[in-house]
Amino acid sequence: MSEIKVNSVVNSTGDNDSGLDLSTNDKVVIKTADTTAVTVDSSQQVGIGTTSPSHVLHTSGTGQTAKFESSNNAYQVELNYSNSTSRAFIGSFSNGVVFAPSSASEAVRINSDGHLYVNTSGVEPSSSQVGVRVSGTQGQNFWKSANSGTTNYEHLTFHNSNGQVGSIQTTGTSTIYVTSSDHRLKLNVTADWNATTRLKQLNPVRFNFIADADTTVDGFLAHEVQSVVPEAITGTHNEVDDDGDPVYQGIDQSKLVPLLVKTIQELEARITALENAE
Repeated sequence: MSEIKVNSVVNSTGDNDSGLDLSTNDKVVIKTADTTAVTVDSSQQVGIGTTSPSHVLHTSGTGQTAKFESSNNAYQVELNYSNSTSRAFIGSFSNGVVFAPSSASEAVRINSDGHLYVNTSGVEPSSSQVGVRVSGTQGQNFWKSANSGTTNYEHLTFHNSNGQVGSIQTTGTSTIYVTSSDHRLKLNVTADWNATTRLKQLNPVRFNFIADADTTVDGFLAHEVQSVVPEAITGTHNEVDDDGDPVYQGIDQSKLVPLLVKTIQELEARITALENAE
């Protein structure tokens, strides 16, 4: 068998800085403009933009590192892991980008409008279509989720280091906003406290928000409520950030319900006592 032994192969014209570099044993290097473009190492790993590939195909660059295009401008890449489980990514400019466990099963889609669909094949979630859609488009629901069942279903759950601390659920006909309340999470439970005195400290007012000056609403001033029911208020009175801009307080008015209920119970007890004294 005949052999041609050379250390490099270059163009016979020009500056000879592009071609094959065979000077290193068990390595093939393709150079362009005197810069290494492709490296095939002794393990048959191919590096594009890197001289030390760490995978079968290893690309490196500051912009687009890999592009696979078919004649109809669609893309399809399939990755096979060591356990022979296939994962596929399928997409096109016209239909968006699709992620799927296999080429026949779509899991996630980002369509051409930038909307993210989970388990819907790009169809809007509805009473007949289970799944989630996230949209950043003005005028559309930012988050939309649907479940086909009519029993309790958690659309969102909230967790911290203590576990699940809340959720948003639906039943067959309504929505439930849930926060933790199990008795096993609580200490020092008592019903011996004066709600009426505290309730009198609240100052219900009517006002117009600056951003909606034509609408008058009922409510409270957050810093006034904070001294009575602090768990109902977020933020600090008159707080500003490092730039001197205001960090506004907020209120969860549902936290006032226990105080209202206890006050009604105390009033009912006093009314009953007066009635019995007659």
